[in-house]
This record gives sequence, C-alpha cells and structure tokens, in this order.
Amino acid sequence: MVKTIKKKKLSKEEKRNLLKILTYEKVNGKPIYYKDYKKVLKGELPPEAVMGSSELQAILLILLATFLKEKLGKGFVVLGGEHGFIHAPNSFRSLDIAIYRKEVLKKPKDKYTRTPPLVVIEIGTKADLSKYGSFEEYVYEKTQDLLDAGVEKVIWYMSKVKKVLIAQKGKDWVVKDWNSDVEVLSDIKLNLVKLIKEEGIEV
Repeated sequence: MVKTIKKKKLSKEEKRNLLKILTYEKVNGKPIYYKDYKKVLKGELPPEAVMGSSELQAILLILLATFLKEKLGKGFVVLGGEHGFIHAPNSFRSLDIAIYRKEVLKKPKDKYTRTPPLVVIEIGTKADLSKYGSFEEYVYEKTQDLLDAGVEKVIWYMSKVKKVLIAQKGKDWVVKDWNSDVEVLSDIKLNLVKLIKEEGIEV
C-alpha cells in the first residue's frame, strides 16, 4: 500500500521568508522570483533546485570568466555568480559576469554594489518570466535598466536561439550569431563558439 505524503502548509511568515530567499531580482519594489519558485512553495522542490545553475550555464560562465580574466589582466576585476547590483531605489539586478576597473573595487564590501560595472555579460536567465509577455521583453527591460544605471555595455548570450545581443547606450543594439567575434572592451574580443570548441564540449 502506497502512503500519501501530506505536504505541510506554510504559515504566512514561512511563506514570506521563503519568497525572500526565492527573490532573484527586484524592480521598483516588485520582486522577480526564480523560475519554478511556485514548485518550491508547493513543497515539490527545495530552493536550491531552482536557484542553482544548469550544466550549460555553469560551463559557459567559467569559460567566459576565465578567458576575460586572462585577457584583461591585473587592471580589471571580473566578478561572477549572480553579483548583486543596486541600480535604482528599491531595485537590484543579478549579474552573471561583471567587469570593473580594479581601482573601483580595491576594497570590496560584503554587500551588494551600487557601482555600475563597465561591462555586464548575461547567459540566459534564472528569472520567472510569467509576468512578462516574452523572454525578449525581460531581456530588453533588464538591459535598458543596466545601461540607464551607467553600465557601458551589456552582452547577452541566449542559448536556445544561439544568438548574442550587444547593447551600448546611445548606439543601435546589435544581434549576432554565437560564432561571431564580440568586442568586450577595446582590443579584447571573444568568440563563444571558439571557446567551446577549444574546451572540447558540444552545445
């Protein structure tokens, strides 16, 4: 006989605390939760199951961060792992990779930064997009928020369609294929497909 496991109903305080943990970003006071956060609230998944990176995202993040650190040298800092950036009042964004000049982060603090990076690189998203009309709507909103906050360039790799968006303030946004060279900073270009092939993996 199979026993049915009754799921514990969360109290209001437990739900509030869990939603705080499951908040991926916040825009004008409104939270954007992690994808599949409702499954956590229902007890179907633990929080770690929706907050962690996929195999593909984790590999690409390491490849890009390692390449950038080697090419940029000691004058720059490359941050990763959902770096928290407070871009406006009661708002913050999670950044996959953020590039700063080293003098800006000589004394890093144990809290989210308010200093805009030079360049932000995103790979897909972990956000729940149910409140958006499409993935592109979320991408464009976040990209524009970052540019408005002072980020000089946003590079967004989209894994499903194998495209990359390059956005700079005051310039037309450009979409290229993954196998295109993308200028990160002056004289520093990366080609994601080339990096992937050199690593000996398939995507």
